[in-house]
Amino acid sequence: MSTGVIIALIVIVAVVLVVAAVLALRARGPQHGGSLKRRFGPEYDLAVARHDGDTKAAERELTERVRRHGSLHTRPLEPAERERFEARWTAAQERFVDSPREAVGEADRLIAELAGARGFPDGAQYEEQLMALSVHHAHHVEGYRRVHRVTHARVDDARDGGADTEEMRESLVEARALFEALMRPSRHEGGDLQRTGTKADRSAPAARASHTWSFGKHRPKES
Repeated sequence: MSTGVIIALIVIVAVVLVVAAVLALRARGPQHGGSLKRRFGPEYDLAVARHDGDTKAAERELTERVRRHGSLHTRPLEPAERERFEARWTAAQERFVDSPREAVGEADRLIAELAGARGFPDGAQYEEQLMALSVHHAHHVEGYRRVHRVTHARVDDARDGGADTEEMRESLVEARALFEALMRPSRHEGGDLQRTGTKADRSAPAARASHTWSFGKHRPKES
């Protein structure tokens, strides 16, 4: 066997080994701590804290979430559905001025229904739905967790009226980020949103929501 053939075989073996190593790393994917931290962001830190600093236990939990929900494909919203959800969210924000607890409760129900409409687990299975959302919207899911917690907290658990109202306002503001993320078409939906109306038509509900929300923070004191 000539020297050239031997060198060629060595090169081929080396290439095969490199390819195998790359494929092995990709197969590990979400099980790798660094990948999980990048994917989950704040949810990674919450999982570690929930497991009292045990990163391995937290990563096992997050890996299981990805295994169960990572392949989920969202269902596109029909134009009429989209309009109804936008109108309901705007109404909830407007209601906050006079009835903050009812507004937060509506936001909690609305996100549950919207997530279900997009193909996530049904809102009646809150924990399962939350876990699925955390896989695909890790940087926004905390808002849903907060409005759900506020909605189901006992009224007499509040420290005082002002602080409780501010907490509700903050939870609603944070939940809005998840609402907007769920309303956006996913990549595999292509140009569906563009076929539902003009750019001005599509931006109008968001503009109204931003305008109506501006006075939510300055709720007048009750006599």
